[in-house]
Amino acid sequence: MTAVHRRLRLPRRAAADPVSQAPSAVDSRATRRSPKAGLRRILTAGLLVITMSAAPAGAAARPAAPAPAAQSDGVGRTTWAVEPSDGEAPDGRVSFRHEVEPGAEAADHVVITNFSPHPATFEVHAGDGVVTSDGRFDLLAEDADSGAAGAEEGDPAATGPASWISLDGSAPGESVTVEIDADSSATVPFVIAPPADATPGDHPAGITATLRTDGDVMAFTTRVGARIHLRVAGEVVPGLAVHDVQVAYTPSWNPFAPGSTRLDYTIRNEGNVRIGAEQAVTVRGPFGWGALDGDAEAIREILPGQSVRSSVVVDGTWPLGRLTSDIEATPLVVGEDVVDADLTAASASSTVWGLPFAQLLLLLVLAGVVLWWRTARRRGHARTEARVEARVAEALAASHAGEPSGKTDGSASPEAGGPTAS
Repeated sequence: MTAVHRRLRLPRRAAADPVSQAPSAVDSRATRRSPKAGLRRILTAGLLVITMSAAPAGAAARPAAPAPAAQSDGVGRTTWAVEPSDGEAPDGRVSFRHEVEPGAEAADHVVITNFSPHPATFEVHAGDGVVTSDGRFDLLAEDADSGAAGAEEGDPAATGPASWISLDGSAPGESVTVEIDADSSATVPFVIAPPADATPGDHPAGITATLRTDGDVMAFTTRVGARIHLRVAGEVVPGLAVHDVQVAYTPSWNPFAPGSTRLDYTIRNEGNVRIGAEQAVTVRGPFGWGALDGDAEAIREILPGQSVRSSVVVDGTWPLGRLTSDIEATPLVVGEDVVDADLTAASASSTVWGLPFAQLLLLLVLAGVVLWWRTARRRGHARTEARVEARVAEALAASHAGEPSGKTDGSASPEAGGPTAS
């Protein structure tokens, strides 16, 4: 299969599945396309493909890929695309972009194209936008709660942008079902109407066309969508913050090699517009000794109220005692966004002890060797002196043993025959 899509195993749906319901009224300007035109449309369409993971119905969709989606069913392979439209045909935009005053409205069109040689039925739905942990844009599942996490009922944040979108005249937040002939397209008008108390700033959303197929054993669901960059007019406040910094030092047991420092921290978008973040990480010892910079990749996009967890390992860190880690996150404007406000960097610091255990052990071993050498040398000198003294004593004793036993003061004894006094 060359088209980008994923299949998941789901419980079989009952006959009341929305796919089987009668389609709602759509723009009557549905057109039939030649095979050559369909091929050109497949090759040139710029899309946001959103496919669901293997999970029960209602699980969040997987990240998007820019290509038409395809799914095999009982009547053959179904290939379709979702694109912005000027009301007549796709207009070349890769996404929708609107700035709306609170309480006002913005109208637009989305076109769903069925490139397949057979009719197909799609469920068109608006969903709230999120960014996944790997940095890709995604939409919440159709049965997921719209609005900011933890928002209380009555709070403007409790209803997300999906609940402000009316598809083809339906009630806000409701989906519509569209039947499209082979090699044809259908244009669905929609209106974005944020409430009067909507919070200024960015409110990402998207529109998807879902094809559901019930097989003998499993059901397949594939979604294709186009992103909506929605900004509610008002004061733009960009802001980043660095939280929950955790630092750990791992020494090397080779006393001649440095260790490494691992930093884990959270960057949160505390403003009301989406922004990216350029990260800078530095680890330094006392007085700035041995300062090293970590290799931290830039974060492409953080939605308002969303957080991203980052991890950076700084190799080559010597255990210099108290190590200080500095983290700085500089806001970046994303894509074609306009942010008419000062972008201020956020920073945080943390310390960890890097103790030179291997080096201290080496010093202890060297000190022990030196002490043993000096003690052995002292004992060797003592034994040598003792042997010298013993030899001297033996020599003196031998010399004394060889001398005559008579007097040595020069006076003659009477038996020597000398004269005697009378």
